[in-house]
Amino acid sequence: MLTPSAPASHSKDPVLGRPRATDAARRDRRADILLAAERLFAQRGYHAVSLRQIAAEASVPLALVSYHHGSKQELFHAIFAHWKPTLDARLQRLAAVRHQADGGSDALPRIVQAFVEPVLQLRSSAEGEYYAMLVAREVALGSSDLGSVLHDFFDPLANAFIDALHAARPQATRTQAAWAYQFALGALLHHLCDKRIGPLSHGQALPNDAQAAPLLQRFICCGIDAVLNPPSSLPVSEGDTP
Repeated sequence: MLTPSAPASHSKDPVLGRPRATDAARRDRRADILLAAERLFAQRGYHAVSLRQIAAEASVPLALVSYHHGSKQELFHAIFAHWKPTLDARLQRLAAVRHQADGGSDALPRIVQAFVEPVLQLRSSAEGEYYAMLVAREVALGSSDLGSVLHDFFDPLANAFIDALHAARPQATRTQAAWAYQFALGALLHHLCDKRIGPLSHGQALPNDAQAAPLLQRFICCGIDAVLNPPSSLPVSEGDTP
């Protein structure tokens, strides 16, 4: 969890030429910088934010940002490294779902739940709100200069979900499962950053309303099932035939 720092006593720091923070204060300042970067990247986008703006947001000297985190790209990478335990937890949850599915029951609804639920919980929490927004905004774009984030943190999770979908619907190809995953991801990411549901529902719904979670899960589950287990009456191109 990233929390703001508290005042701390200092001695002289020969590297920065200013009072040296205690170990606790250094950790807090490092967390302040991560939190500020996460918030600004989520609100404005990676390319619209400078290290100077991050330093101002964190109320630290510019030199301290580079001292703790290096370049802007390294700082961006550090945000996702900080949240990696949440990705590991999702992998563990998915593994548990696949293990339970050995009994013969349909695993697809639980796979979708494992895909959607942790992200929505993160988005609704004070600690994870900006991280979830950041994922929706930046990772969905897949910018070439941010490719290492996708490769290092999200590709293992994506491949695990694709494999789980393929196992749940073995009559489909893995390529079809990959398409189904991408379509599901698009629905989830749009829901995370959507601001239009209010006016479109004439004020009857709010963005990220908890009551929308089961609707989103049902929508994704039915869509995946339609792609991976289509009725025989629907046309399927030769390239998509299992």
